[in-house]
Amino acid sequence: MTGFYSEDSFFTLSAVGQAGLLLISTALAAIWLWTVWYLAGGRPFWQRLLIAVIAFALFDWLTPQIYYFYYMVLIDNLPLQIVTQMPPSPLKLLHLLTFSERSNLSFHSRGLLGWTLIAGAALQWRRPTV
Repeated sequence: MTGFYSEDSFFTLSAVGQAGLLLISTALAAIWLWTVWYLAGGRPFWQRLLIAVIAFALFDWLTPQIYYFYYMVLIDNLPLQIVTQMPPSPLKLLHLLTFSERSNLSFHSRGLLGWTLIAGAALQWRRPTV
């Protein structure tokens, strides 16, 4: 494989491993998007944005453990361990959102998810029930 992401670890996985990783990533993104959409409904604009940013930070902080569990299935003898660390700093989130973090699929996908969460929250509203 040649191209911008040719050195990405995603391409070291088998086709089944890649498909599983895409499935998990899609499911996690959908859960986060739905949660932000639900929580942001009917709130003032600044609260919707705050919800999106907090959700993005939580995604960046907590999901590495989920991915690690998946890699434990793929890779023999990978030890059971906690890989989550301190929550991401605002600077790290900014680097992800500006795509200035390392150039790989994981970082760029997280930046794209962050912008999707922000846009979804910013554009979200609920019509009052009549």
